[in-house]
Amino acid sequence: MKIGELSKLTGASIRSLRYYEQQGLIASKRLDNGYRDYSAMTVEQVRTIQFYLQLGLTTEQISGFLNCVMTSKEAFCEQILPIYRSKLEEIDSQITLLQAIKSNLQERIAFLLEENPKLKEE
Repeated sequence: MKIGELSKLTGASIRSLRYYEQQGLIASKRLDNGYRDYSAMTVEQVRTIQFYLQLGLTTEQISGFLNCVMTSKEAFCEQILPIYRSKLEEIDSQITLLQAIKSNLQERIAFLLEENPKLKEE
């Protein structure tokens, strides 16, 4: 299938598909006219890539285990666990930072309302 059809089937932009290929995540054959020709299996590969991107993983991280995931169950791909743990730690750090920012903003709002009672009316 051509890149446009792959794009329609997966919802990935043509630009993203070219990037995935450049990163070695997917492969195509080149036709005589220079067009890329993708196998039906590539649809599942792209959907798998999109899933892991939604988890916040990078294409570099995904490339380290994609072949394993495509040929085995995820539970048998040992290289995924440290990546998941690292991502979870990163998310926990972001949550902590966002909670501190939220608290600071709440304090600033309370201060402004206390200093200027007219703001409460708005």
